[in-house]
Amino acid sequence: MRKILMSFAAAAIVAASSGAQAVTITTTFQVTATVLKTCSVSAAALAFGNYTPGAGQVTGSTNVNVKCTKNTAFTVALDKGTTAGGTIPQRLMANGANTLEYNLFTTSGGATIFGDGTGGSQTVPGTGAGVATAVAVPVFGTLPDSANNQNAVPGAYADTITVSVNY
Repeated sequence: MRKILMSFAAAAIVAASSGAQAVTITTTFQVTATVLKTCSVSAAALAFGNYTPGAGQVTGSTNVNVKCTKNTAFTVALDKGTTAGGTIPQRLMANGANTLEYNLFTTSGGATIFGDGTGGSQTVPGTGAGVATAVAVPVFGTLPDSANNQNAVPGAYADTITVSVNY
């Protein structure tokens, strides 16, 4: 009988411990981030190619590619270039001390000079489409068949334009 009582007592202890309920408690926490505005810019060269004095003006174009965070407003400006004597209304390319006149415009018709907003020039606004998507801002160039250009010394001419993006 003693054996039976021990077995019965052991079974009661096992039953009591397996009947205990586990308790779960919870809490929450926030996850936050702030997306900052950012932009990057790149541009390809604008190559007018060959110019024959007296044969008419030469045109060309390129794109300034701006990548900004989505819905970020930006403005693109172009400076006067690095050639001494050049201005936004009359940019110059150089070959040593020799220069060649040209200019950059916001449209293919050449009605509005693409510049920094001074001297009658205009900047070009845009809106970011996300940093993985470039917004192409076209730049149109004209090398006029002006009297100064018709007197140019043969050779390779160049200038460097700085692109500024304000956002």
